[in-house]
Amino acid sequence: MSRSCTTNKSDTISDGLPGVPLSRHLVFGASGYIGGHLVPFLLGEGRQVRATARNVEVLESREWTGVELAAADAMRPDTLDQVLNDVDIAYYLVHSMAAGADFPRLDASAARNFAAAAERQGVRRIVYLGGLVPEAPRSAHLRSRQQTGDILRAGSVPVTELRAGMIIGPGSAAWEVIRDLVNHLPVMVTPRWVSSRSTPVALSNLLRYLADIPQYEVAAGQTYDVGGPDVLTYAEIMRRYGSLVGKRPLIIPVPVLTPRLSSYWLRLVTSVPTNVARALIDGLSQDVVADDDRLAKLIPQELLDFDAAATESLEAERQHAIPARWVEGAIACDNFRPEYSFYAKQAEGSAVTNASAADLWAVVSQIGHKGELFYGHALWWLRRTVDWTIGGPSFRRSRRHPEHLRVGDVVDAWRVIAVEPGMRLTLLMEMKAPG
Repeated sequence: MSRSCTTNKSDTISDGLPGVPLSRHLVFGASGYIGGHLVPFLLGEGRQVRATARNVEVLESREWTGVELAAADAMRPDTLDQVLNDVDIAYYLVHSMAAGADFPRLDASAARNFAAAAERQGVRRIVYLGGLVPEAPRSAHLRSRQQTGDILRAGSVPVTELRAGMIIGPGSAAWEVIRDLVNHLPVMVTPRWVSSRSTPVALSNLLRYLADIPQYEVAAGQTYDVGGPDVLTYAEIMRRYGSLVGKRPLIIPVPVLTPRLSSYWLRLVTSVPTNVARALIDGLSQDVVADDDRLAKLIPQELLDFDAAATESLEAERQHAIPARWVEGAIACDNFRPEYSFYAKQAEGSAVTNASAADLWAVVSQIGHKGELFYGHALWWLRRTVDWTIGGPSFRRSRRHPEHLRVGDVVDAWRVIAVEPGMRLTLLMEMKAPG
C-alpha cells in the first residue's frame, strides 16, 4: 500500500551534488530511530524520498511534506517489490531486537527477503547501517548485525555498510540507557562493561555520512567504521553526561557483576524496552572503537566531540516534537529534561465494549471539548486548580477543531503529541504539580 505526498512519481529531484545522477531514495524502516531522522534530513537536502514502515499510519502522523509513504514489511516478501520499484538508493534500517531471543533468525530472514527484492527491482545501491563489531564478538546483537550485512552483500546489488557504535542523539537506545542510569541512580554498582571503550558519534554527523555515502561509486561494496573524535569508557560517558545535567553519579565497578546480570535490573530504571536494552548491554563487554580514517577522508566534516554532541541532543529534545511511543522496533526518546522528574514505566487499564473503533474514536476525540474530561469532573477541577494556583498551565483551551484533534492541540494541561485516528491518542501532561 502506498500513499503519496509528492509530485508525480516520474518527476526527479537532483541530489544536490555535482555530477550525481538523479535518484530516488527509499528509507526502509522510516518509523525507527535513524529512519525517522534520516527522512527529513534527506528532504532538507532536496532528495526524492520514499519512506516505509509496517504501519504507514505511523508515518502519516509525522506530518512530513514532499515524501511518498508506503507500507512494507521485510518479513512479508510480497510487500517489498512495490516499494523497491524505481528506487536507486535503498537505506536498510530495520532490526528485530525487540522481538526477544529469536531476533537473529528474524534479522537474517528479513535481510534475505530484502536483498532478493532489491535485485529483482534493479536497485543501484543498498546502504546498511550496522554496528561496530570487535574481533570474535561475544554479543548475539553484534553478531546479528554483522550477519545482516553479510546476507545483504551476498546479493547482486552493491552494498555500502556503515558501522556505528553509540549514537549520541535523542532516542538512541544505548544513549537512552546511559542517560536513564545517570538520571535516576546517584550511586551505581556496575559491571565490568563500564570500563569498555567506545567512540560515540553525534547523530548529526552520522546523518551526514548516510546522506552523502551513496554518491560515491568508490564506496560500493565497502564497509566503513563511523565514530566521533573521542575514545571514552562508558564510565567516562556517564560522568561527562552527568556534568552537563548537574549530576555527579558515584560509579562503583564490581568485577563479578556480568553484563548479562546487569541487564536484568535495567527494566527498573530505563524506558528502553527490556529486550532491546538487554541485547545492547550484552554487547558492551568488549571495546568497540571505530577506525574511521577512510570514511573521514572520503566525506570530510567537523566531528562533534562528546560534550558538543550531548548538548546538541539535549537541545534537540527541548526544541522538537516528542516521539510518542516505541514503534516498529524504534527507540523513542523519553524526553527527559534535567529540570523535570521522569518515571519510565506505565500504569494501564482496559475495558471491553461492543462499540466499533470508529464510534470509540469519535468519543475519544471529544476530550477537552468545552473543558470536559470523561471522569471525575470535580476531582479533575480540584486537581487543575492546584496546578493553576502555582503557575501551572491548567484551564487552557486551544483545540483547533471541536471534533478532530491534531498534533500540537492543547487540552487543558495536556498537549497532543501524536494522533493515529482510530487507534491511538498520545498526550503529554504539562502540569507543574506532581501527580
